[in-house]
Order: sequence, then C-alpha cells, then structure tokens
Amino acid sequence: MAPRKNFRNQAKKEVKPAAVVNKNGVKVEASVAASGGGFSGTKIFTWFMVLALLGVWSSVAVVWFDLVDYDNVIAERAKEFRFNFSEVLQGKLSAYDADGDGDFDVEDAKVLLGLKERPVSVLLREAKEESAVKEPDAVPPPDDDAAVPLPPISDDFIPDDSRDEATHPYEDENNAIDTKGELVEKAQPQQTLEESKQYNNQPGSPETKETVQLRYNAEAESVPEPEADVEPEVESVPELEAEFVPELKENAEDQPKDKLKEKAKKKKPKLLNKFEKTIKTEIDAAEKLRKKGKVEEAVRAFETLVLQYPQSPRCRYGKALAEDGLAEKMLSNDMLQKAIGTYKEASELPNATPDLIKATLKKRAERQQFLGRMRGALATLEKLVQIFPEDMALKNDLGVAHLLIGDNNSAKRVYEEVLATAPSDGFAKVHYGFILKSENKIAESIPFLRDGLESGDPGTDDGRFYFHLGDALQRMGDDSAYKWYERGHQRGHFASVWQRSLYNVDGLKAQPWWTPKDTGYMDLVKTLERNWRIIRDEAQSVMDKTTGLFVPEEENLREKGEWGQFTLWQQGKKAGESCRSVPKTCGLLERYPEATGCKRGQIKFSVMQPGTHVWPHTGPTNCRLRMHLGLVIPKTGCKIRCTNDTRAWEEGKVLIFDDSFEHEVWQDADSYRLIFIVDVWHPELTQYQRQTLSPI
Repeated sequence: MAPRKNFRNQAKKEVKPAAVVNKNGVKVEASVAASGGGFSGTKIFTWFMVLALLGVWSSVAVVWFDLVDYDNVIAERAKEFRFNFSEVLQGKLSAYDADGDGDFDVEDAKVLLGLKERPVSVLLREAKEESAVKEPDAVPPPDDDAAVPLPPISDDFIPDDSRDEATHPYEDENNAIDTKGELVEKAQPQQTLEESKQYNNQPGSPETKETVQLRYNAEAESVPEPEADVEPEVESVPELEAEFVPELKENAEDQPKDKLKEKAKKKKPKLLNKFEKTIKTEIDAAEKLRKKGKVEEAVRAFETLVLQYPQSPRCRYGKALAEDGLAEKMLSNDMLQKAIGTYKEASELPNATPDLIKATLKKRAERQQFLGRMRGALATLEKLVQIFPEDMALKNDLGVAHLLIGDNNSAKRVYEEVLATAPSDGFAKVHYGFILKSENKIAESIPFLRDGLESGDPGTDDGRFYFHLGDALQRMGDDSAYKWYERGHQRGHFASVWQRSLYNVDGLKAQPWWTPKDTGYMDLVKTLERNWRIIRDEAQSVMDKTTGLFVPEEENLREKGEWGQFTLWQQGKKAGESCRSVPKTCGLLERYPEATGCKRGQIKFSVMQPGTHVWPHTGPTNCRLRMHLGLVIPKTGCKIRCTNDTRAWEEGKVLIFDDSFEHEVWQDADSYRLIFIVDVWHPELTQYQRQTLSPI
C-alpha cells in the first residue's frame, strides 16, 4: 500500500523555498517575502483558535469518558502557551458557554453532554431572546382590562377537596372512560354512578366522557403489554335494509364539524393586569417552555416568577398550567391536586382580570371533574356563575355539573333559566330534552332534542342525544327515528343504524346473531345445555316474591308488564350472597372466565310475566355477546327480535346474539318465561384488552 500523503509524511522531507527578489533588488526567501518579512498576527491568532477549538472538543471527550482531570489540563495548557484560554472563549466561543458563567469549563461540557440541567436563569434568558427575535412587532395589550372586584363569597363556598369519606367517599378509586378500548383505568365508583346515572348511565345508553372522569392510574404499569400478533381482524358491519334508512335532507347535522364550530369563535382573553404587562417578556419566556412541552423547566421558571412577583395572578396561573402539564406527564393525581390548589390561589389574588378569573376557575372545575370530584367541581362552577351571571355557557356547564351528581331537578332549573334568556341555545335544549325524557315525558322531550341537534351548537353533536331522540321517536311510533340514527351513524357516533352502542372497541366482528361455533365458547354452551334442569330448579327455588331476590327491571325499558332479574355476577364481580342461594349454578360457571371475568357484562336469571313488552333498545358496548339459556318457555307468545330477525327460545337451548344491535322482546303467553342470561367477552378481544377495558 502506498504511503498516505499527510502532514506527517511531508514533514520528513524538507523543501527549501525558492528565493525571490524584492523591490530593492535583494534576494529573500519566498516565505519571508509572502509574509512581509515575518510571522503575521493573523497567523498567530489562527493557530490560537485551532488550539482553542481542540481544547473545547477535548473537554467534551474527557468529560464523556471521565479520563483525566480536566481543570488541571486546562491550567497546564494555558501556562504552556502563555495565553488566557477563557478570554478567547469569551470572544469567539461563547456558543459553548452552556451554564451562563461567561467561560467554558467542565460544567459547560457536562451540560452539553446532557449530564447536568441548564440553570433556569439561562433558560429564561434564551426564551426571552427567542421571543424578541420571533415577535419583534408584539404590541402590549391595551389598558382597558382592569381587574374586576370579586363579590363577597363565604369561605365555605368552595369546599376543600379533602379525601374525607363523608364528602368524597370514592375519590381514592381510579376510574375511566373507554370508547376505543385503549385506556387502562378502573370503573367509576358505584355510588357516583348511581348519582349520575340519569345523565350518564341512562338505560340503554352507554357511559360517556362525562359519565366517568379519567384519573391517572399507576396500576396500568403492571398490566402486560399486548402481543403484536393478536390484533383482531376488522370485518364490515352488515348492510341495513333500505326501508329503515330514508334519504336525508341537507341540514346542520350533515355539515362538517368545522363549519358548525365557526360560529363559536371567541376573542382572545385578556389575562394580564397593568403591572403584568411590564413583566410580559418574563411571563412569555416561561410560557414558551410550557408550550414546548418542557414542563419540568416551566414549573421551575414559574415558581421563580411567583417568588419574585407573589401578587401576580398570571404568574400563578402559569404555574398551575405547568403543574397540570407535569401531572399529565407523570400520571400523578397528587401533582394534579397541587395544580387544582394553585388554580384556586390564582383566582383569589387581587387585581386578577375577569378573563383570568374565568379561565382559572373553569380549568379548576374541569380538573376536579377529571379526578371524580364532582361536588367540588359543582361548587367551583357555582362561584363562576355568581361572578359572571350573564354568561350562558357557564350556566350550561353548571347544569351538566348538577347532572353529574344526579341532581336532575337543579339541572332542569338551570336550563330553564338559560332558555328563558337565550331560547335558541342548542346546548341547553338538548340537555333540557334529555332531562324531560328521563322523567318519561317522551313527547315533550322530542322538540327540545330535535331543535338542539339541528342548531349545530357546540356540545350538541353527542351520540347520547341522537340515541335518545331516536328512542323517544320509536316509543311514539314514529319511524323517523331511523333517520336520526342514520345521522348519528354519519356523524361517527354509531357503527350502523342497527348497532348503536357507544362504548366500543374498533375492528371487532359485528353480526346480530352468533352460533356457538362462531364464538369459540363451545365448552361453556355444552355445560349450560347439559345442566339446564339443575339451573332451572335452583332458579325456581328462589323465585318466590317473599325471598326478594328477583328485583324489578329499573332501566325504563318496558312499555308494559313485569320483568324481574336475579344477578349472580356484575362487572366481573361475583355476588356472593346470591350465589349461596344457587350454589350449583355458580359452581358450573366458575371455570369459565370468559363469562365470570366479563367486566362489561352480567350473569343473571330473567323472569318475564305475560303481557310484557320491552322497547327496542341496544346495549352499551360491542365488547360482549349475550347468551340466553331457555329454562321455562311457554309454547307460544314469547319471541325476541335482533335487527330484522325474530327468533324464539327453546328449553335447554342457548341463543347467542350481540346486544349492541337493536333488539326487542314480547311476552304474550299465558304463563311466565324464565331464562338464564350469561354475558361473555367478544371472542376477538385480546387477553390484554380483557384485562384493561374498564367495567360497564
């Protein structure tokens, strides 16, 4: 191999430069002539810069590999070459000064390598400089946003969010919503669901985002990750018959969501008081960190500002927002509770602008609901309405807060006030119609639900309102119900006109009727059918009304008649007392986790007396299938319709259907009908999904 042509090889062979004649006729060396007779200052400085740069990157390497004492090396090199290393850095290498102390040293190298965080002062300074470059024409807001004095409010108006069980008995339990099968949270506490069921857990309608508020759940970390090769195959929903889907006219429901929201544009809120305009640059610098997702640095920056300006509402509001963002990043309830407290502090400082008070308390109420603290959120919203009585949007939010704790009467009064002032308010209309329907005022509810949906106002495009308007129309014998179901489907709320559950996992096979082979649960079906007489005998032994075990159906699904149920498992939890009454039946089911572990279903006996009719309705979720085992079936008069296919039960045989599709029941026999209902997980759900889906 030929030797490399580098500086080392060239140094081995001296070449004497040719002589040249200067203007005085004297021969001089070419190198001397070129340099003007000696070494130039530029060349010396160039060599100093080369050495300086070598020092910079040597420092980085030394710190990274932790090889030598960097301070001693710098000292020796400075002594050897007789120049001040830090002066060169200050003049030409300031870009490497990472800690803001004016020179480059070991600490700077550590920052550059990510081994040490940059000081808050440096971050704020850089954010200010960036703001100055990117926003040269920024104009401070006008001075017409003086603070509004708060009306006198008693100290107990907003209660402390203590964890005392008397006031918040369920706040330590985690709960969640799940519309896509992606969240890994626990269910809302039973009492809270009972309080809000009129609004959120209405019969036949699923829980929604307002039903059960998300809380951060550290337990999610213990759930194994899903396997990549067990994704369910996506199958299409069966097409519907044409007569149930009339053509639609162009209206607000058919418009894109963007257009519907155009009318809701709001002016930019004024959050700074007069003093805060003088420190706007500092606030903007800290805010920029938060908006860039650097929430830890933003929290420190706003804490510094709060210490510096303790009476600044905007600085404290920024601190609350940063803490809120950090809580989300950490999945920490404790950090979120700290943010909720800081929001309150910001709203109570003197000289807060009206817009800041409104923004702060709205955010506080939202995060209280997120934690499941519905009564605390209600108190916060009541304070907001007291301060801003003319704001109909706040009153609408207050009405929802009443619904969330099950206080329909108070919510009704709030919406009546809103509609008296703003009769075309679509949000108030759909909620008022919803309340009327929950009171079984079916005919009265229809115009409010319909007009509210047609308004296209923000907050009206909700699957529940399409669901309940269609349901009300069906109960009035009006086939236009399917027109609204179709609109709900087009808006993305329903999988189809028939399948109207809202609590769904995408991609699951969707068909109204199933065979045992389709489900893969052949062993369970055989066990039920082989032992149907044992199950029947135990059920009949506890059917006597004096036992009180069979309770009337309370979901407002009956048009007429009597319908009782006796539950053995609910949301994957065994009812121990009930199973002691029918031990053989429960013993048969214990080895089938697809049934006993189905957190989105039930296992129960169902008895229906003659003359009973159950309205068309759908279940809340597509995550389960429902098995009906016939126990006592009259020869004629009992039938069940799912979509447009009607079938009858047989004693000792299992019927399987997907109750997320519309179904209806008639009992026109001369004696009672008794069946055993067993809900099972949809067979295409993975084990991970079965573990992590929230209960219903």
